[in-house]
Formats: sequence, C-alpha cells, structure tokens
Amino acid sequence: MIQGSGFGRKVGVNPCSEALERSRSLLRMASARGGILRNFLSTIAIAAAASTFLGSAHALAEAANPFRCKPDEKYVMNVMVSGVEYWFPVYEMFKQAAQQFGCKTEYTGTPEYDVNKQIATFDQALAQKPAGVLVHPMNSDPFIEPINRAIEQGTAVVTFAADSPNSKRVSYITSDNVAEGTYAADAVAKAMGGKGEYAVLENPGQDNHDKRVAAFIARMEKKWPDMKLAGRAASNQDPTKAYQAVLSLTQAHPDLGAVFMPEANSAIGAAQAAKEGGGKVRVMLADVNAKILDMIKAGEIFGSVNPNQGMQGYMGFMLLWLAKHPDLIDPMNDAKRSGFNAMSVPFVDNGFSIVTAENADDFYWDKYLQRRGTKGIEE
Repeated sequence: MIQGSGFGRKVGVNPCSEALERSRSLLRMASARGGILRNFLSTIAIAAAASTFLGSAHALAEAANPFRCKPDEKYVMNVMVSGVEYWFPVYEMFKQAAQQFGCKTEYTGTPEYDVNKQIATFDQALAQKPAGVLVHPMNSDPFIEPINRAIEQGTAVVTFAADSPNSKRVSYITSDNVAEGTYAADAVAKAMGGKGEYAVLENPGQDNHDKRVAAFIARMEKKWPDMKLAGRAASNQDPTKAYQAVLSLTQAHPDLGAVFMPEANSAIGAAQAAKEGGGKVRVMLADVNAKILDMIKAGEIFGSVNPNQGMQGYMGFMLLWLAKHPDLIDPMNDAKRSGFNAMSVPFVDNGFSIVTAENADDFYWDKYLQRRGTKGIEE
C-alpha cells in the first residue's frame, strides 16, 4: 500500500483495483454503445414493419374499392361532325369522370355529316376493344347492328343526345328534347304577341333534332293557334343552306316573324339572312358555340336552349361504367333470368339552360378551357 503521493496517483489507491475499474468502465461503455445500436436497429425494424403494414393496407383498400378501373380499361366517346363545338364540353366532363375512376378515354368520330362514315369510326373504335362507348348515333336504325355487335363483343354502349332505341344499348342520356322545343315555342310566341308567321329549319332523320322541331310545332298548334307555320326547309346543319332557305322563306312570306332550328350551325346562316332582311325575323335555336354567343350578345339572335353538356358527359360516363360492371349489384328482378344488363337505365335527363344576352358569357368554350387548364378533346 503506497501512502505518499506521486505522479498523479491517488493516495490510498491499489493499482490492481484501478486497472479493474478501467476494465469495468470499458465494458459499461461497450454495453451502452451496444444498447444504442440495438435501439437503432429496433427502430428501423418497427418502421419497416409499419411501412409494410400501411402499404398492405393501401393495397387492400384499393382492392376493396370496386369503383376503380383496371390499368388498361378504356372508354371512348363517338360522334358525327366531330368539329362541332357542342361535343367538347360533353367530352371534358366525360374525361373528368373517367380520370376520377382511374380510366383512360378517347374522343373519336367523323368530321362529316354522314352516318356511314360515323359508323366506320365507331367500328374503328370497337377494334380497340374498349370497355365502353358513349355514342351519339346520327340516325337511329343504321346504328342498331353496330351497337348490338359491340354489346356481343363485351363493349358496353350508352347513347347520348340522340338515341337508337331498338338497339341493345344499355342506357340513354339527353336533355328533354320535347321540353326544349316547347320552351322555344313559348318564348317566340310571347315575343310576337301570340300572333304571326314562323318557319322551321330541320335535319330530317336525326332523332333529337326531329323531336325538338316536332315539339315546337305541336306547342304552337296547341297553345298558340294564331301562330301559323309558313314553311319548313332542310338545312342539315349547313350554314349556307340555312342562309339560302331563310332568304327564300322571307321572300315568299314577307310577314315572317320567326324561324326555329334544332342546332347551332344552321343558325349562323339563318341569322345572317335575317339581318340582311332588316332584322325583323327572330332566330331561335338549340345549342350554342362562340359565334352564336357573339350574335346573341349583339342582338342578332333571339336566344337558345342549350343542354347541360357537362352533366351529359359526366353522367354519360357513369352510366357507361356501370353498364360495364353490372355484377356490382344483385337486384330483386329477373335480370339474370332474362339476360338483360342489371345496370340498365332507360333514360336520364341532363337538363338544359336558357341562353340570353345576360348569361351568354358563361358558355364560351375557350374561356372554360382556359379556366380548367386542360387540352380538351386532344387528351
């Protein structure tokens, strides 16, 4: 035992005891470090387990959600006169609904007013074997066979804005064409004091247009007996034909006070002819585009009834998607026995708006597209 002091040694400390203490200290440090490592590794393991659990939960949630498309599930919209602006807002909301379901979409059709060429584009779309097609059939009967063939190959079909009722299409969505024609007749007759001459331009054979024109005339005959039909002409959505027709009608009937047509393209020519004739002929129509809106605001067109295109497209997709997935419901009816699609909805009314100079600014496609920031029919 050393009793003195020297060179830093503590008085009364046994060298052997000091060495032992240093060894114990090193062991404690190693143990502490090992604990930190064990805690770190444990934390990583817990995080990995949590990540796996959450990933599995997400996958299970996705699998449990029936309202999602498969990666290659595609829905197509098909029209005639594909450059007509009317279709664009319909497709915009058709596309939005599809995106919310995780589905792909495509805008197709013929740029011409030709039912055979439209059917050709319909067949081209079918060759891709899409899950479904939302189609505006230019004429009802010629589309019976193509639609039935689509159903047989497993492609769901819903019609919009015009129908093919004798086909196997699952559902039909449109505005109430009879209500549109009726409202248009009332608006014109009231503006003319319930008395005078009117004419109609038409596109014979196009289902929705025929209904609008028939309803317009029927309303005049029933409620406004002093409103007389002076003449009718087929313009077939051609502004030049409409222009010539209105010039001829006004020459033959100098007291002509109004002309109604079931679509927008003809109205451009009709309004020009009316303007050249002094502007006394009120031009009433259905549907709108940028040129029509400009003319309404300028007072060159009396007004328009315009279907709710957004709802037509959005609900059109919903009907189409449901038609493709009828197994999602088990209704108490004879669907299985008879073989008809359990998701069949015979008719959905998408509603319509009355477009005047006061609200015309709300219907410009370019402003709408700019606000939404999409590429429209190009995507």
